[in-house]
Amino acid sequence: MTRPLNSHLADIAASGIRRFTALAAQTPGCISLALGEPGETTAAHIRAAVAAELDAGNTHYPPNAGFPYLREDIAAWEGVRGVPAQADQVFVTVGATEAIAAAFATALEPGDEVVVFAPLYLVYRQLAALFGARPVLVDTAPSGYQVDRTALEAAITPRTKLIVVTSPNNPTGCIYTPESLDIIAEVALEHDLYVLSDDIYSELVYTQGYRRFLAANPDLAERTFVVNGFSKSWAMTGWRLGWLVAPPAIAPEVAKVHQCLVSSVPAFLQRAASTALATPTDDLCTIYRHRRDIVEEALDGMGVAHAPLDGAFYAFIDISCFGMTDEEFCLRAISEAGVALVPGSCFSAPGYARISYACSDDDLIEAMARLARFAGTLGRTGN
Repeated sequence: MTRPLNSHLADIAASGIRRFTALAAQTPGCISLALGEPGETTAAHIRAAVAAELDAGNTHYPPNAGFPYLREDIAAWEGVRGVPAQADQVFVTVGATEAIAAAFATALEPGDEVVVFAPLYLVYRQLAALFGARPVLVDTAPSGYQVDRTALEAAITPRTKLIVVTSPNNPTGCIYTPESLDIIAEVALEHDLYVLSDDIYSELVYTQGYRRFLAANPDLAERTFVVNGFSKSWAMTGWRLGWLVAPPAIAPEVAKVHQCLVSSVPAFLQRAASTALATPTDDLCTIYRHRRDIVEEALDGMGVAHAPLDGAFYAFIDISCFGMTDEEFCLRAISEAGVALVPGSCFSAPGYARISYACSDDDLIEAMARLARFAGTLGRTGN
């Protein structure tokens, strides 16, 4: 008889983002706006640091949490941006996903509840379930993709342990206002909760007044995990490099989890990571601000409602007016328009679709023109 597997796996589905990316790759001439990956190649001087490390023979085990110089550089980088951090709180991780997993595994026990704002990047929901916790979703669409205090308070129970904050947000591209951050902070303090602030898109912001959660609430440092990484802001997705800043008193416990999950990240990548931190992200941000403008103009011309395009490189569009499910809309967009999007259902938001504008200007302009023609062939409800 076959023994049963981990029952929590039943709550975890294969990535819808990867499924639609694969469908795009199988469709000749299709332009993919599905995967959240910068099309740019990592800068040459960052890549060169790897070659130098390999030439120097740096092919042995590094310290579990990362080389001291990189942990110090990350702490300094965070400090300049208003996030208090010491090197001994920093863990170099295999991408931001491992950082989230390490934080969840440290903080959560089976039966705990995790509040996540929807629409959401599904890995939060899946990792919470994997560790035996229950994700509780708070829909932000009715409040303009901001945090409504009443809705958040209604989600809190005696089992609530942690709130997840993602700003700029994937999939919406929104940033949380100071009022939203204040609400989260006040609720976390009132109910003695941890906060996980996923700041992976914090360098890609196109509006004024943005503040990261912990920069706005430094008094919550003892209860806040900060996640960040190199994938988006330095076009280093394939490197799988990220970091976690743990609350000071909890860092020794995170160290236990991290060493069990991955032991450490490759030694010869870490000097390149330090090189990246010394590399300004302004140019990439300017590129994506321009692409944001291309998408916004096209969507407004199509008369398609969308969330505010404040940051990251996503547009989250309301396709409910076309009288079909988001899955059908995205499948038809591939087959009829040659453009791949991701259904909102993949982000716990049926009736929407996500556009990733992390591609070349030429591909983006062509893709948006195709979408406009496709939308023009569809009837609309409520008109």
